[in-house]
Amino acid sequence: MNTQEARVRRARKTRAKIAAVKAVRLSVHRTNGHIYAQIISADGGKVLASASTLEKDVRAQAPNGGNVTAAALVGKRLAEKAKAAGIEKVAFDRSGFKFHGRVKALAEAARENGLVF
Repeated sequence: MNTQEARVRRARKTRAKIAAVKAVRLSVHRTNGHIYAQIISADGGKVLASASTLEKDVRAQAPNGGNVTAAALVGKRLAEKAKAAGIEKVAFDRSGFKFHGRVKALAEAARENGLVF
């Protein structure tokens, strides 16, 4: 089993638990160069809000998308978009990534800006 298969296996367990409680989820995906976050509806069929380091506003503030500063900006931006869409409570889906570094920075920034999880 390679590292990607192991990560996907860990992610599957988390997503099954979130689906069982029928919660809106905040899903995070991380690559070496960027970080992406989406808020997905409880049935899993619709993206309600999204943010990433590819967005023009985020790129202007943090040209390197693969660091903790950029991840915090994405978390803040996602929380603002979620508030505008009327979403306050989500379940955090780290997609099998460790809750450390960029994933942690994104989560903490989203919490500081009003998302509850």
